[in-house]
Amino acid sequence: MERIVGTVVRGLRSPIINQGDKIEEIVVETVLKASEIEGFSIQDRDIVSITESIVARAQGNYASIDDIASDVHEKFGDDTIGVIFPILSRNRFSLNLSGIAKKAKKIVLMLSYPSDEVGNHLVDLDLLDEKGINPWTDLLTEEEFRNHFGYIKHTFTGVDYIEYYKSLVEQYGVECEVIFSNNPQSILDYTKNVLTCDIHSRFRTKRILLANGAEKVFSLDEILAKPINGSGYNEKFGLLGSNKATEESVKLFPRNSQPVVDEIQRVLKEKTGKDVEVMIYGDGAFKDPVGKIWELADPVVSPAYTEGLDGTPSEVKLKYLADNNFSELKGDDLKAAISDYIENKGADLVGTMEAQGTTPRKLTDLIGSLSDLTSGSGDKGTPIVHIQGYFDNFTS
Repeated sequence: MERIVGTVVRGLRSPIINQGDKIEEIVVETVLKASEIEGFSIQDRDIVSITESIVARAQGNYASIDDIASDVHEKFGDDTIGVIFPILSRNRFSLNLSGIAKKAKKIVLMLSYPSDEVGNHLVDLDLLDEKGINPWTDLLTEEEFRNHFGYIKHTFTGVDYIEYYKSLVEQYGVECEVIFSNNPQSILDYTKNVLTCDIHSRFRTKRILLANGAEKVFSLDEILAKPINGSGYNEKFGLLGSNKATEESVKLFPRNSQPVVDEIQRVLKEKTGKDVEVMIYGDGAFKDPVGKIWELADPVVSPAYTEGLDGTPSEVKLKYLADNNFSELKGDDLKAAISDYIENKGADLVGTMEAQGTTPRKLTDLIGSLSDLTSGSGDKGTPIVHIQGYFDNFTS
């Protein structure tokens, strides 16, 4: 019988993961139990994706505000610190900022505008046009910003992030000066010692600062890149990808993740005889058209994945084939012609008209986004996702 269903995505419920749990065993047991209860079989080239949060929880990869403060103070001493380009997020940055400020003497907080790097807006772009302000050239003080725009609360959270972030610094009796600019060099008029908090543009920001007279420059991936007083850490990403855990601690991005996915793949092969791909995912990479937020606040979508998930899709556009290459055909003849074309398509379709519009992003970015949307960030309780038929096409 002809197959009708293509890709199937299942969010799998697992136990609540705690520090010290054997995450590999739990994932395998969850997948096999779901297969048994729900009546589906594991197939070659299935995908099992695991949210980074439960991997980090099992590792116990946590750090406190005091750990962050110690590392920052070790790097900057008593110098005034320019903290630039943080994202506007209570979950992602509030405790990081508290740790950065706790042992500081003065913080100059430079916010990008009209939005942060991932699309959280401080002010509407149309208001900048109305006031005649160019965000690419104009530096604003806090007083100037307030005079122009007043007190604006975030669309989703109802938080005035200028007021909120300033309060996090001042709670320790630390002076906090807030400025607004999209030019990294602007901070150098206030201090030569800079902690750049952007995620995906951090390498460019550091390069510009160092080329223009900055003395001490660090980025968030260099804070907690090693243990501080026995804390958790991430040797590659530091504080990038961290989330608020408690009022005094953050959960870091999981470290040493490749052995985790490799072991899960090995055990699933042992128990099912099937070659299953495995990946760990964080934030998906997609943009919300209403809030204009680009979801990817993690440094990467996937910190670890098995070999079969490397690369990009190589796909053709069915509607293009139907409207152009085989426009004279219909019914079974059209189906046969398209099937034959797909079966004989080349491995490299870059630049071909038949592939236009197929968005050849990295497989892990696409699958991570699919997984993130499936598991959500709330109370669904499905941190493990089973995907079947992802690599199928019209001929499967």
